[in-house]
Amino acid sequence: MIMWVGKVPSKADRKQEARLQRRKKRKKYRALYLVLAIIAAYYILFQYIPIIWGFLISFKDFKVGGTIMGAEWVGLKNYIDIFRDPDMVRLIRNTLVISCSRLLFTFFPPIFLTIAIFDLKSARFKKLSQTIIYIPHFFSWVVIYGIVYAFFSGNGFINNLLFALTGTRTEFMTSTKAFVPLLVGSQIWKETGWATILYFAALTGVNPELYEAAKIDGAGPIARIKAVTLPAMLPVVTFSLIMAMGNILNNDFEQILLFYNSAVYDVGDIIDTWVYRVGLGKMQYGPGAAVSMLKAVVSLFLILTANYTSKKTTGRGMF
Repeated sequence: MIMWVGKVPSKADRKQEARLQRRKKRKKYRALYLVLAIIAAYYILFQYIPIIWGFLISFKDFKVGGTIMGAEWVGLKNYIDIFRDPDMVRLIRNTLVISCSRLLFTFFPPIFLTIAIFDLKSARFKKLSQTIIYIPHFFSWVVIYGIVYAFFSGNGFINNLLFALTGTRTEFMTSTKAFVPLLVGSQIWKETGWATILYFAALTGVNPELYEAAKIDGAGPIARIKAVTLPAMLPVVTFSLIMAMGNILNNDFEQILLFYNSAVYDVGDIIDTWVYRVGLGKMQYGPGAAVSMLKAVVSLFLILTANYTSKKTTGRGMF
């Protein structure tokens, strides 16, 4: 029997073939590489470089009109001045109260809403419901504040209704007790629908046969949610919770700046508004940058702690 043996490719031929394959792959994913390059350039220019400059400014007495490198080096003075500020305890307290209230009351509604809509039988009604709940996200906080003001101001709809029923009015917009509930309530209305996108994405990967098998086993709607829906959502829930813990010091500055006023200053003034007032208003860039650096360090610590705790308790984490 005669066997024909083809030419064995040489080492140079194999290298040439590998180069051709890499060239084809680069050409195939050229558009993707371009998008990634644009995103990387954005983060480098507008995220990482400002962090470096902010770190340097936090140790300097930077003045407008001068240069960062030419500014006087003051060491830890800006950090020491922060902790000596008599308002800092109040700022931290208000920041934590608002952030924890948001985390407590805004984290779970998207989960419940996702489950409720996902179990709808009508596909048309399901799509309509998703579209409706996404709309508030695209309203600016200026528009949201206008809506809240129309309802809760002294002559707003709610006060007119209260006056018709009880003969009294309540100044919600200037009440220290109503300030945080108004923030949290408007946040829930604006962002709950948008936050369901990640959870819907997680559920689209669930095999429908799992639900059918659960039905055959006699599982009711609640049992199917526990056995199939919630386990499928758990990785996204874990990711969202870790990210929320990292943002515990980062309140929605635009919302609070619009909602707060002199009457609610004691409960509405937070770290971000202090940075805005001192850093930009008084042009004290050093203390403002120092606060931002401290916030970044604390946020990183919270993310790492939350991730470690999640991996120890559930076996899941971001990294």
